[in-house]
Amino acid sequence: MKASTNNQISQKMPRSGVGKWLGLLAWIAISFVPAMTAAFVDTGPWYDSLSRPAWTPPSWVFGPVWTLLYLLMGVAAWRVWVRRGFGDRDTRLVLVFFLIHLVFNAAWTWLFFGLHMLTAAAVEIVILWVMILALGLLFWRRDRVAGVLFLPYLLWVTYAVTLSIGFAIMNSP
Repeated sequence: MKASTNNQISQKMPRSGVGKWLGLLAWIAISFVPAMTAAFVDTGPWYDSLSRPAWTPPSWVFGPVWTLLYLLMGVAAWRVWVRRGFGDRDTRLVLVFFLIHLVFNAAWTWLFFGLHMLTAAAVEIVILWVMILALGLLFWRRDRVAGVLFLPYLLWVTYAVTLSIGFAIMNSP
């Protein structure tokens, strides 16, 4: 009986009051981890020397776009967490999948800019795109707003897939 009571408390406590808003800050902070790891990658003159697809945006676009996308990702994950918490096994798996997807999000930067592995980065971003699509659908099933919040991310990474493949093709040896 006591374990059941503790489980009920752990499911309700973080999703109300101050815990709810601290959870929002935590999910947003977690979502920005790939951006923080990307700060350690030096693009240097190498990126400037690459041939670029004609649809490559100016460099200044990436910062604001990714800031917005990481914010939306964090809010989406938080909304799923608030509605279902970690007490629900399926939702816990979806949120763990979200965390794993952030590793893939960060990996692209390291493959492309850090290791200069353009083909590997192109393959990796296609995998990331599939993960984002799956997460968007999984989030949608739990909270429609969370699913909608993933749409800009899916659209941007769709565009990024074309860029990454373009860079790989145009700069292959």
